[in-house]
Amino acid sequence: MTDNPQESKSAGPQQSDGKKKRRFYYRSRYRKKYSDSVSKSSFIKKISIVIPFLNEEDSLRPLTIEIKKVISAIRNVEYEIIFIDDGSNDRSVEVINNLKKDDKNLKLIQFQKNYGKSAALSIGFKHATGDVIVTMDADLQDDPREIPNLIKKIEEGFDLVSGWKKVRFDPFIKRTTSRFFNFVTSKMTGIKIHDFNCGLKMYRKEVVERIKVYGEMHRYLPVLAHWNGFKVGEIVVQHHPRRYGKTKFGASRFIKGFLDLITILFTTRYLKRPLHFFGTIGVLLFLAGFLIDLWLVYEWAFQQTYLTNRPMLWLGILLILLGVQTITIGLVGEMIAHNSQTHEDYTIKSIKL
Repeated sequence: MTDNPQESKSAGPQQSDGKKKRRFYYRSRYRKKYSDSVSKSSFIKKISIVIPFLNEEDSLRPLTIEIKKVISAIRNVEYEIIFIDDGSNDRSVEVINNLKKDDKNLKLIQFQKNYGKSAALSIGFKHATGDVIVTMDADLQDDPREIPNLIKKIEEGFDLVSGWKKVRFDPFIKRTTSRFFNFVTSKMTGIKIHDFNCGLKMYRKEVVERIKVYGEMHRYLPVLAHWNGFKVGEIVVQHHPRRYGKTKFGASRFIKGFLDLITILFTTRYLKRPLHFFGTIGVLLFLAGFLIDLWLVYEWAFQQTYLTNRPMLWLGILLILLGVQTITIGLVGEMIAHNSQTHEDYTIKSIKL
């Protein structure tokens, strides 16, 4: 597999003195050398590659060329590349349409406006027909040459394989916030992977059919898969500097990401048993208030201390009332969950009768 594109139209930028053209992707320093072929006994007969994009007109052609070179070296598999336009206002759609003329395996889905990466992935998963689905960003920072490595890992028995950008070429603030985000997410969810937000991932078909993606939930796909009983793995992948355009990262995405983490923690752990969540909080509040008032009653009874000027008495009463109200909310939630459950929400791996 060569590293230089053969098409003169999309061979990348040239130096002004006419020297050798640059590669779109540099050689990996630490990428493991797995076989580029899929065995005839493999369950993988077709690979779907889902790529959301927003204003990436300069990156789409070289990205497509590199993907096709990688896939052509993987024997015994078919492929499709599904591009999802998330409301671009540049020439991105025109570039994809031109590429589609020469390759029937390219597909394009256009949103009317910008809905976000989670929505783009969700619609891409819905239309993917492959046995495994690869997701990657369109900005040339994810390396298509990692696809054989992802295949090798998923054939070891994993249901989802996530990339780990161990060496990153992002701005300092993005690297710092990402490390903090990954640390907190790992601790709160108990999943031991290093890079939840890496765009380069591979899923078995049954994983994307099971999990629901909305809001900013694309960051937590490994979490959702793990809590649905799927086996999640991770490999180190090559990361590249952004060559064209500008990053879509912003502070609002960081805040929304943590709010969605709270949503996932609640909906996956306590949606079917809300009393466990609200009841725990309610009992703690009730006990705190009860102990405060119990101590004040002891002082009043045995130490002749007046309670009329003790604000702690009212704090204790307030905590007791809040505790009772919170437990009541949990009970109401239990009744709603019980009456709204129309089917068993389980993931079945196999049935042998």
